[in-house]
Amino acid sequence: MCTTEKLLERIEFLRDKMTDVALKKGFTSVESITISQELDRLLNLFDDIKQTDNQKSID
Repeated sequence: MCTTEKLLERIEFLRDKMTDVALKKGFTSVESITISQELDRLLNLFDDIKQTDNQKSID
C-alpha cells in the first residue's frame, strides 16, 4: 500500500475518532483538541504531498 493511501486511512480513522470523542467528552475537551491537531497536521501533510505530485506532473 502506498504512503498516501496509508495517510488517507489514518485521516479517516482520526476523523471518526474525533467525532466520537467530541460527542462524548465535548468539542473543547483536551482529547478532542489533541486529535484535531493531529488531524490538521496530517491533512496539511497530505495537501503538501498532493501539491508536490501536481507540480511534478506539470514540469
